[in-house]
Amino acid sequence: MKLFLCLLLIIGWGSVSSLAAQELAVARKAVQLMGCGFELTVIADNDTNAWSALNKGIEEITRIEKLISSWDSASQTTQINQAAGKEAVVVDQELYDLIYRSKKVAQLTDGAFDISFASMDRIWKFNRQEQVLPAPQIVADARNKVNWQDIILNAADGSVGLKKEGMKIGFGAIGKGYAANRAKQLMAGMKGVVGGLVNASGDISAWGINPNGDHWKIQITDPKDQTKIIGWVSLKDMAIVTSGDYEKYFLSEGKRYAHIINPKTGYPTTGIKSVSVICPDAELGDALATSIFVLGAELGLELINQLHQIECLIVTDQNEMLTSKQLHLNKERNVKSKFIN
Repeated sequence: MKLFLCLLLIIGWGSVSSLAAQELAVARKAVQLMGCGFELTVIADNDTNAWSALNKGIEEITRIEKLISSWDSASQTTQINQAAGKEAVVVDQELYDLIYRSKKVAQLTDGAFDISFASMDRIWKFNRQEQVLPAPQIVADARNKVNWQDIILNAADGSVGLKKEGMKIGFGAIGKGYAANRAKQLMAGMKGVVGGLVNASGDISAWGINPNGDHWKIQITDPKDQTKIIGWVSLKDMAIVTSGDYEKYFLSEGKRYAHIINPKTGYPTTGIKSVSVICPDAELGDALATSIFVLGAELGLELINQLHQIECLIVTDQNEMLTSKQLHLNKERNVKSKFIN
């Protein structure tokens, strides 16, 4: 789960362009959707166009939630889960395509990303409390239902099936990024809109200009102290997705477990505090941030360094700050090159 406060939006940095001199209208609204906080900002030539676009963005996110939510008994995702091991379910092309892309990311990451992790959603409670780990057999039994290759897609009839009874799919590691993408695409194409930003609990997609006519500047917070900043990036038609363990986790015998499940072991990940991925697509960034937690810092960086136009920042549980090869991170003055103070 991406965290709404893990990134701070900074407006007003940089030079003022001629567009800013036109006194552009700004519409901004925070809403609770998809089980988390969304904040939408639209920059347009007047208030009417700004708010019209923003409301359309909220409507789009609401529509997507109804389509992909596994908590909605009427959603197509729920229908797929209920039919696991029995029959395939014909779904909308939009949902079919999202599942198809999810399987492609699973293939890219050698299974580190896997939407069938939802089969384990009843075992772990990330409530920040000390816990006793469940019995290994309980974890193993649930883990046996996790396998992205057991999600069967049939392009001929647009159906989705899950091979084993008890299997489940969920979009907690990609859904908010997808919703941010769709809201951005819809709002950016509306009348009078010159820029905007969607913050889906740390999945940030920005385009165009901010109210001062400059690029969007996004600050990245220190995962061990969210009142401090470790650096910032400038975004132009890009997304930055941050996933951290600082709100959803638990402790067991003094060891801290993040909220992201390793699909290959069935156990929560350890060793990384936060991951920020910068790329043109919020959906892909969402999935890759989760994958890096599972892969670990070394393999995660190796993966990102092979991908075009994608960069990342990793903070380990030892407070070591690691970046991919081409990332241009504007560091705060009190941050050393390798370790966070």
